[in-house]
Order: sequence, then structure tokens, then C-alpha cells
Amino acid sequence: MIDVLVLDVNETLTDMEPLRDGFAAAGLPRHSLEAWFAATLRDGFALTAVDGYAAFRDLAAGLLEAQLVAAGIEPTEETVGNVLSGFTRLPLHADVAPGLHKIHEAGVRIVTLTNGSAAMSENVFRDGGILPLIEHRLDVSVPQRWKPHADAYRYAAEVCGVPVERMGLAAVHPWDIDGAQRAGLQGFYIDRRTTPYPKVFSAPNHTVADFEALAELLQE
Repeated sequence: MIDVLVLDVNETLTDMEPLRDGFAAAGLPRHSLEAWFAATLRDGFALTAVDGYAAFRDLAAGLLEAQLVAAGIEPTEETVGNVLSGFTRLPLHADVAPGLHKIHEAGVRIVTLTNGSAAMSENVFRDGGILPLIEHRLDVSVPQRWKPHADAYRYAAEVCGVPVERMGLAAVHPWDIDGAQRAGLQGFYIDRRTTPYPKVFSAPNHTVADFEALAELLQE
């Protein structure tokens, strides 16, 4: 079906719930995570739309500082750093390791492509037992276009040396699936929570419950 499977990282592979502990330790409500992460994506998308670029960490840090100030908390470098360092300690979703092992055994090449920093996931992948399965860990710092811009996916194709038509993207984010499909990749929507797929985006080529189900699909 495909030669290369491109994986989104945040939320798709990693469970971001533990980040709430960092927000609580900083004095913010645990539910602040959603607004902060959504705002970080929003600003990254907005810069990409006007041919601009900023690193995920820079945007995330600035928005976190704004949240702290709004809550009457001094936004020290230590406080911000402690929250953001949580990305390096996130667990993988339970289906990720067994699913990716089966996909790798089926002969499909595996790479990651994140709007964050590829370096932040190294320990996460090592601790989760999937680091040896990943051929390339990519981020958008080279194309300087955040997903879902087509240049981000084309960059992954260039690194892997395959046409986009021989690649697929697996993600929990409809905007990522839509962007990948518009760039010519196949889209694999990971729907762990049976969330209705927004009708404003192009329908996913394939919908699966998790990575173990995706492995079964790719082995057919």
C-alpha cells in the first residue's frame, strides 16, 4: 500500500496528559493545557500562512509566559522550562509500540514528522522501545513551514527519497490528515476516541482505532 509511514508525534504517539502536572506545579489550572497547546498551533499556523516561521518552543514559551502573567504568576525561565521539559518525559500510548513493531516487520519504513523539536522525542522513543524502528526523526525546522503546509510533507518525501504517493501519514489530528492528503500522501486517521471527523476537511483515506489496527490494515 505504501513504502513509508510518516507519524505525527504529539498526541498521536505520545500521551500529553502528564503535562498537566507541570501546569499545576506552576500554579496554573490543569485544564490550561488545552488552551495553551491550541494557541501554540494557532500561532504556528498563522506564521506559516504569511510565509513566516518560529520554532515550536519559542511560541510555546511565549504563550505560557502570557498565561502565567494573566494568572498573576511571575514567568521565570525555571518555571517555563519545567513545564516544557515535560515533553521529554511523555509516555507513548499503549497501542503505539506493538503496532509499530508489526508495521516495521511488514517492511514499511517509519519516520516521524513533528511541528515540535525532533530532539525532544528521543528519550521518549527510547524509553518506549520504538527508537530503533524509526528511520528518520524529522521536524519542520528545515522547510520552515509548519504542517499542514505541503512543504513539510514534501520535505519528508525528499529525505526518504520516495514520491509522496508512496507515503502515508498517520495522525490523530484531522488538519494534519487533510494537509497530507492535499500534498499527495495517503491519510490514516487514528481515531482512539471515536471522534467525529470534521466535514470541512477532506475525508481520511483510512480510519483506524489505533496503531495495532493500522498494522493489520497495512499487512492486508
